[in-house]
Amino acid sequence: TLVFEDMNGNKLCKIEERLLTFKDTMAVEDADGNQMAVIKKGLIAPLGDHWIVKVRKGPDLDVQGNILDHEYSIMQRRKKIAEVSKKWLTLTDTYGVEIDEGQNDILILAVAIAIDMMSGRG
Repeated sequence: TLVFEDMNGNKLCKIEERLLTFKDTMAVEDADGNQMAVIKKGLIAPLGDHWIVKVRKGPDLDVQGNILDHEYSIMQRRKKIAEVSKKWLTLTDTYGVEIDEGQNDILILAVAIAIDMMSGRG
């Protein structure tokens, strides 16, 4: 379990692993414990790794690219809304997350961290 807090220590969201499902999944909950999204590995994709994010109150997200190298996109209805990349930074174990304006920043960051954890890198 991983909790996101703001600078004042207020809980923003929580990532929690779910092991009782057919495929391992992670759930993202808001500060009140309401499920925001469920993240699970998708089927093998021709363009790299594929993850599916079932968003409770909004359109689902598709994550595709090279997860282990931290070079992937987060898509909503076939439109890229966020990108994860190491190419912007020179530190070896550091990557950036660029999120389009108007998106749920904390959800996108939680998705990136959860995928990192589920892929064995976190």
